[in-house]
Amino acid sequence: MILYRRKSNTQKRSDVRFRNEPYHIINIIFAGVIVIIFVYSGFFSPEKNNYPVVCIHEKLTGEPCLSCGLSHSFSLILRGRLSEAYKWNQYGMRIFLFFVAQLIFRLDFLRLSINSPANRKQLIIYDSIASGIVFIIAFWPFITGIIQGF
Repeated sequence: MILYRRKSNTQKRSDVRFRNEPYHIINIIFAGVIVIIFVYSGFFSPEKNNYPVVCIHEKLTGEPCLSCGLSHSFSLILRGRLSEAYKWNQYGMRIFLFFVAQLIFRLDFLRLSINSPANRKQLIIYDSIASGIVFIIAFWPFITGIIQGF
């Protein structure tokens, strides 16, 4: 029975390369943050209205902003109550889908980067372009709202 197997030099180098690669670390951090957002949305209940994060804009001005109700909307989307989610924030679904797409991107580009280290630069460029396009599509109402505020 083998209790411990020595790693080959190739395995050791790939482990060190994985840990020292900023792109991998960033992907893991972003994926972790997205998972935390989904856990937050699933943990807090729209019925109890027990969300610890409140809208500062609404607290200060008394008026809702474009992002008001996103926590409720995400919670309702996770529970499959889409029409209610839309009532809380009409942009909730597109932002939720952005986070779903980003989670898929993070995991997929991480896998591709590990399996094809020679193509890493191209993958980073494709990742940046795809993420930028998805961001602009998802957050367009917020971008235009900021521009109109000036």
